[in-house]
Amino acid sequence: MSYCVNPVCPNPENSPNAQVCAACGSKLLLRERYHISKLLGQGGFGATFLAQNISLPGNPYCVIKQLRPASTSPQTLQMARELFRREAKTLGKIGNHPQLPGLLDYFETEQEFYLVQEYISGATLSREVKRGGPFTEAGIKQFLSELLPVIEYIHSNQVIHRDIKPANLIRRNQDKKLVLIDFGAVKDQVNPTAVENSSDQTALTAFAIGTPGYAPPEQMALRPVYASDIYAVGVTCIYLLTGKSPKDLGYDPATGEILWERQVQISDHLTRVLKKMLDGSVKHRYQSAQDILKALELEPYLDSLAQGMLTGPVKPTSETSSKGTGSRNTGNSGPSSHLSRFGVSIRSRQSRLRGAGNTGLSNTSLSTQANSGPTSGPSAGGNKPKIPTRLKEQELATYYAKGRRDFVDHDLSALNLQEMVFPEANFRECKFVKTNFTRANLFRSDFTKARLKQTILRDANLSRAYFNYANLEGADLRGADLSYAYLSSANLNGANLCGANLTGAKVTEQQLKRARTNWRTVLPKGRK
Repeated sequence: MSYCVNPVCPNPENSPNAQVCAACGSKLLLRERYHISKLLGQGGFGATFLAQNISLPGNPYCVIKQLRPASTSPQTLQMARELFRREAKTLGKIGNHPQLPGLLDYFETEQEFYLVQEYISGATLSREVKRGGPFTEAGIKQFLSELLPVIEYIHSNQVIHRDIKPANLIRRNQDKKLVLIDFGAVKDQVNPTAVENSSDQTALTAFAIGTPGYAPPEQMALRPVYASDIYAVGVTCIYLLTGKSPKDLGYDPATGEILWERQVQISDHLTRVLKKMLDGSVKHRYQSAQDILKALELEPYLDSLAQGMLTGPVKPTSETSSKGTGSRNTGNSGPSSHLSRFGVSIRSRQSRLRGAGNTGLSNTSLSTQANSGPTSGPSAGGNKPKIPTRLKEQELATYYAKGRRDFVDHDLSALNLQEMVFPEANFRECKFVKTNFTRANLFRSDFTKARLKQTILRDANLSRAYFNYANLEGADLRGADLSYAYLSSANLNGANLCGANLTGAKVTEQQLKRARTNWRTVLPKGRK
């Protein structure tokens, strides 16, 4: 379908091949490149559309926001334009983060303003809860482990999001990472004095106040601070735990605080953390994302989280403590540097524990504990059996069959794993020298920083696999399905890609020049 973006069009839906709108005569191809297929949503200041950029190979999808204020008064129009300018500026500044949508274009045509940004394919957390039910305590800790580093990155760029809620958090289909969207209410100049002395700015803030129930008192009073986002994250946690929005929960008439504690079954420790996140007084609330991570005692897990975020909500079973987990590397971007400051405390903590004879927090068991969600803190998982660092074929297959997905930093060299099935496994930093993966199913598996020198991956299913900074030097990838795989920064020197399918893969021409290809190799743009 072709959709008309004319705000006054009586019937915007048209046939897919139409060039002009049958109802109003407007051109349907925006800026000679954007084909609008449907309306995604509409608010007080604009409409959002799903579109395809037909000027690029593969006609990639994108999201287009159109300035469409409900009122045509000069003051309202100026405010709406300022909000668009602010959102474009913010996305341009921080949109290179892998868990934030990137800004693709920003333009004005025929006195209409448009903002084009990356399309995030996936389900919102609100839809995830409606489909799968409320999160467990383990799921909440995992959620916070994924989101808080993103919040810290935003705040380090002097940006307050002001509209964090389940509907603005999408779990991306491609890699299962959480992506924070909708920066339309963002505040990008954290200067309370300037706000108080500017009537225009105060009026603008009133139109971008956030979502009632998720916005804290100081934000409703037009004085947002960094801790305002912390409050919104806390309310989001309550929704994830109960499946109820703030308006469906009771509140204390004396303080205005949400009455949520009787609605959930979580440990006293997590209860105390959430209560401090939701404190009505800014002074008594956590001031930063880092403070919450420390309070949750998640420092031991941040070393791995800096490299890749965990996937969807975890619901441990009696059979395994790590079922359904995995990770994806965030690359060498800003957030990793913000987490690196925890490295010293991580190593110090591990050294103290080893010195005390406690091996429950060794490198091979950290991810297991992070996903198992103990109700009395991370140390509660210390007695779980650890996987040996070196595994044989049958041992690896057995662990995977029982639900284990995390094999970070294991030595799996020279194993014969032909035709084995390991989709969505976490093999980050593993050693696979001369391992035989012929015709194996490794769909969406994570090989970040893995050592795959001379590994045999012939005819393997590596679709959507993640190879960031992996060493694939001399690897045999003949006939492998690498469609939509992430190969950025991977070492492909001498890798044999003859007959491989690289459709949609993230790989540079320079990388491909160092590898071996032939006429049967399907390149990223879909041609041989």
